[in-house]
Amino acid sequence: MAAPILRGLSLGAAVAALRPPGPLITARAFYNTRRLGLDLNGFYLPHSESPEWQRGARAQRKRYGRWGSASGVPATSLWPEAAELAQHQAEWEPSLQQMLSDIRVKELEREKKEKERQKLIATNMAKMPKMVEDWRREKRELKIKQREEKARREHLLSEARERFGYSIDPRSPKFQEMVKELEKEEKKKRKLMKRRKKEETSGSEVAAAGIL
Repeated sequence: MAAPILRGLSLGAAVAALRPPGPLITARAFYNTRRLGLDLNGFYLPHSESPEWQRGARAQRKRYGRWGSASGVPATSLWPEAAELAQHQAEWEPSLQQMLSDIRVKELEREKKEKERQKLIATNMAKMPKMVEDWRREKRELKIKQREEKARREHLLSEARERFGYSIDPRSPKFQEMVKELEKEEKKKRKLMKRRKKEETSGSEVAAAGIL
């Protein structure tokens, strides 16, 4: 419907008719921009608030080495100070006496380590016969224990066959229950034998006292 109404108007009148009533308000952002210390033509120029790693001697030397006198760094400021130069010379250019002393210290340290190694070898060699004997004894004890365990297992399986009349799986609940019962019986037998032995010992002592 707007087309027939605007058809008879001029371009300016048509634009004025389409403009909303009242003043047009545009949003603006107000903030304080901070100028960066940048030289877009070449390299970064640190300012007074730049971090130390950008303003220090190392950064200045790097900047001068890359850009030369255009970096604004005076070449005289790049030379190390007396203390820094002395430290560098002491670290990388030691005297002949210092080098001989360092070599002697290293030789003494090497001799000390070699003596300690030889001492450890001698100590271990002295222990070797006992270690071998202990190893052989442990092997013998292990074999004896394995034979005893095998004999006990075969005895239990034979006992189970006699009790139930057929071969039974050692993992079955019946077999486990039978093993518990046999262990209780063996425990009772050991207690009884211990008591009898104690009574026999007491009787022997009483008889010996009566003879005296």
